[in-house]
Amino acid sequence: MRVLVMVKATEESEAGRFDLGWTQEMMASMGRFNDALREAGVLIMAEGLAASDQGKRILFDGASRDILNGPFTPSEELVAGFWLWEVKDMDEAVDWARRCPNPMPVPSVIEIRPIHEHR
Repeated sequence: MRVLVMVKATEESEAGRFDLGWTQEMMASMGRFNDALREAGVLIMAEGLAASDQGKRILFDGASRDILNGPFTPSEELVAGFWLWEVKDMDEAVDWARRCPNPMPVPSVIEIRPIHEHR
């Protein structure tokens, strides 16, 4: 099964303030985690996202389309980065996520969502 693993944004990530608290060891630890995912055949893709002030939302209402420019709030509802994983089940995804180093230099949240498999 494929899952989308989302790192939720923080006020710091939305402000682009990754320099406040990121250490060389944190970066190395995340690199080792990504290497382990890759070696296990779990990792399909991993990317960080720009802050929402660089994003746009398209609001749909029937035939109407309105464009909303970022930034968006609240920051904790946004996504700062993601992985796409191939796992055998949700339990395996949770096991991997529990091994992940804290992805932010402040308290943070990871959300895991299964991807619909259309056949």
